[in-house]
Amino acid sequence: MAISLSWAGGEDPPPARLSPVSRGRISRDPLTLSPAIEAALWRGDAMGSPVTTTLSSGFATLDAQLPGGGWPCQSLTEVLQLQPTALEWRLCAPSMRALVAQGKQIVLVGPPKAPHLPGLLHLGLDEHQLVWIQADKPLERLWAIEQLIKANAVGMLLGWLPHARQEQIRRLQVCAQSCDGPVILFRPAAAEHEASAAPLRLQARFSLDWELCIHLLKRKGPPHEGELRLPSIPGGLEDILTPRLTCPSHLIAASHSRKLSHAVGSTSSGQASGRPAAAH
Repeated sequence: MAISLSWAGGEDPPPARLSPVSRGRISRDPLTLSPAIEAALWRGDAMGSPVTTTLSSGFATLDAQLPGGGWPCQSLTEVLQLQPTALEWRLCAPSMRALVAQGKQIVLVGPPKAPHLPGLLHLGLDEHQLVWIQADKPLERLWAIEQLIKANAVGMLLGWLPHARQEQIRRLQVCAQSCDGPVILFRPAAAEHEASAAPLRLQARFSLDWELCIHLLKRKGPPHEGELRLPSIPGGLEDILTPRLTCPSHLIAASHSRKLSHAVGSTSSGQASGRPAAAH
């Protein structure tokens, strides 16, 4: 039933009657978005390109697989490993050097072992730009990390949280959205199967040839298959390692090959003489 409306106090004609839209007819005109909104959108089949800034990891192979091309700022990153304080410096030293060169400070919260100053100097890190906060209790570490994130006064924040719960990680992620520097948390490898609010999670381990093997467990983009191998000789060893020692796996393979050849030769000679081969 149509209802007529009278417009009092004016001579303008009433607005035109809107025709009803038939079912199933939806306008599909392309929507024009502003550049800022376009930059914030992410399609699930493509690598994420966050609006936040990033810091290069110093490894071109790793940067190529990280959304934005480096460690994300205004966000959490989780590094999972079997043994703490084993590879953190080799993984983060290239990006830390770049920040130290800019006069920015690196803050360490709760490392299980005291930082080794000569080793850090070999990595090119100035001790005057490093701040070590010794916090042994889990709640102390969480409190210190949260306060540093809120203060937004560091170039990079590294924290060791072996016993953090899901809601605690979520709280830190919310706080990290206002922090201009990368926030990297080191956690045990067993946390791989735990839910986490950190947008970037990776698993790191060693290989025989002084390499870091990185597997991206979670990122803003398609799943990552396989492992990335990053060349990383510890500081101070590059100048003293011989070419043979730079590839220990080749030496081990050659040693196994010689033992196998010797065992096969001993077996063949024993069979030819009719005597059992000597046990090795």
